Amino acid sequence: MGDAASRTDSRWYQGATRGQWRAFWSAYLGWMLDVMDLVIFSMVIVYVINDFGSDRGTAGLVASFTLLASAVGGVVFGYLADRIGRTRSMVLSILCYSFGTLLCGLSTGMAMLLVARLVVGLGVGGEWGAGTALVTETWPARHRGKVIAWVQSAFASGYALAALVTALVVPALGWRWAFVVGIAPAALAFFVRRHTAEPAVWAEAGERLGPKQAMRVLLTRDPKVLVVCVLFAAAAMCGYWGLFTWIPNYLASPVSEGGRGLGVLSSTTWIVILQAGAAVGFVSFGYVADRVGRKIAFIAYFILAALCVPVFVLVDGTALILTVGAVMALFGTGFYSGFGPALAELFPTEVRALAQGFVYNTGRAASALAPAMVGFAASSLGVGTAMATTAGFYLLAAVIVAFFLPETRGRELTSGRQETPTSGEDAPAGYSGEPQGNRVPGAPDAR
Repeated sequence: MGDAASRTDSRWYQGATRGQWRAFWSAYLGWMLDVMDLVIFSMVIVYVINDFGSDRGTAGLVASFTLLASAVGGVVFGYLADRIGRTRSMVLSILCYSFGTLLCGLSTGMAMLLVARLVVGLGVGGEWGAGTALVTETWPARHRGKVIAWVQSAFASGYALAALVTALVVPALGWRWAFVVGIAPAALAFFVRRHTAEPAVWAEAGERLGPKQAMRVLLTRDPKVLVVCVLFAAAAMCGYWGLFTWIPNYLASPVSEGGRGLGVLSSTTWIVILQAGAAVGFVSFGYVADRVGRKIAFIAYFILAALCVPVFVLVDGTALILTVGAVMALFGTGFYSGFGPALAELFPTEVRALAQGFVYNTGRAASALAPAMVGFAASSLGVGTAMATTAGFYLLAAVIVAFFLPETRGRELTSGRQETPTSGEDAPAGYSGEPQGNRVPGAPDAR
């Protein structure tokens, strides 16, 4: 009986309301197209460099500034999501990165392209926080990890879509038209605004905070938790960007330079295999996190990713390299699905989107340093050995989580400043994303 109930309960999609599905698809499509617009630049960078007579260093600065702009966007649009609503902020962020992508296609030089990518970065950074807040506040606590995991899997879809757009459009029309296609997400903004309602949790939250008040609540309510979240997010993302930025170069570099010399390996093949592993990682993390808790899931994926990195560097044979690479992508990328639920459960409604955007994108901005660190190390150690050092970032993230991150699995989100902690097993039987009521003032916090 219990097993049957457990199997039924694990089917997160059964019994979901129309409003929950609209929130899901709004966030999923917004994130997929967000990633598509972000990644298209890396797909066409060689053509941009040639047309503008630029170099890799300048193009790398454009990419780094895009990531830095995403941190600013996470704060700005996160605040707007708490102030004017999750869906309204999503609409503005989608329009922002769509307009920025169009500007990329119209750029006449690297300076204009840099400005355009800053606009893209602002919108990209803002969409994730607003969309994650929308979903976490709409779906029930016991399925929150799984739902966000499926939303996060849109990263793989967006990455693959960027590769497809580039492969189909660039040979026929040129690199500028790849960016023109990138304005398609603007149409999604109108769907979101028309069909997606604000979560009841946000609507019942009461007073909307001004910018200074919001930052004060974020920075002073529980500064230790905020610092812990920023540190483990930064460590994990340094591991990811430091590793995966250099994998194509590592595979193509000569053996004499510490690479694999797989020049015949097409980038499209690698992208498909990498994103297949990443997609499995995104989805599986949600099920694991809902089953055993956020902390254990994070620790397990970080440690397994750290173990996979040296194995990936040491194995021989194209098939084996790609197989280990897919497994490494599973653990080294899947942890991203945990940020949404964990951060939503750690911060109150009035600053939830701000906190999610701040932590996620501050970590992403800090991780902009990792590719450069690996690149400098590669000049003396070789690409493979330099990449292997990224395992240390994953291990650092595991240590931070193990000793300092509170466990929040099953915590209900309410319209009050304190959230209601419940275990996943004790969650209410009815399938509903509606708030379960405010905590009694002064009740103890489960953290």
